Amino acid sequence: MNEQPVQIQARNAPVDWVSGLWNLPEGEVSQTAILLAHGAGVGMQSPFMEGVARTLAQAGFPVLRFQYAYAERMQREGTRRPPDRKPMLLSVHRHALKALRKRFPDARIVLAGKSMGARMSSYLAAEGEDVAGLVYFGYPLHPAGKPDRLRTDAFPAIAQPSLFLQGTRDALCDLELLRPALATYGGPVQLEVLEGADHGFQVLKSHPQTEVEVFEDLLARCVRWLQAL
Repeated sequence: MNEQPVQIQARNAPVDWVSGLWNLPEGEVSQTAILLAHGAGVGMQSPFMEGVARTLAQAGFPVLRFQYAYAERMQREGTRRPPDRKPMLLSVHRHALKALRKRFPDARIVLAGKSMGARMSSYLAAEGEDVAGLVYFGYPLHPAGKPDRLRTDAFPAIAQPSLFLQGTRDALCDLELLRPALATYGGPVQLEVLEGADHGFQVLKSHPQTEVEVFEDLLARCVRWLQAL
């Protein structure tokens, strides 16, 4: 596995740069490159993010994952911080997208994200960024316990094909609310449901599949969708 660290410029942020990691295929390289954004509770080096990046790279897709500014500060200072506000998150996300385009100028780009990173990806696409598609790993449709506060404002403006990967026990995404919300989505949508998985795609011990098997299933569905894009 070819993994390379990179520093990404972050203008108008509390830090001058944020950390990034390239996960690059060692064999044939796809014409589709992935920008992978982390969630509020996990950084780019979490086991989930690392597993997604490595699996996609093994399937031939170049992947760039990166830290948001608040996560970069937590890593440098060893302190806990809440996520930045939306404008700052989007600013750093755009800088990471620029870095991906610079290295792979001819590639089709897919925005992928876990939870908060998925939501920020949706805003970038809705604002008109030239991307080929989006992959949502656990879209946070609403805050936990607050199903009346739907986060669907960007959906109608997104024209690109999109893949939603959601667990049936996700406290941040009631599937009975997500399905009608997807009817308002601007582009073609595919919803893949993982039975028994929560927001982090973890399952109970009584589940017929292990967490490793669920994770492998999750990524197999993602790779199939990307290959067909």
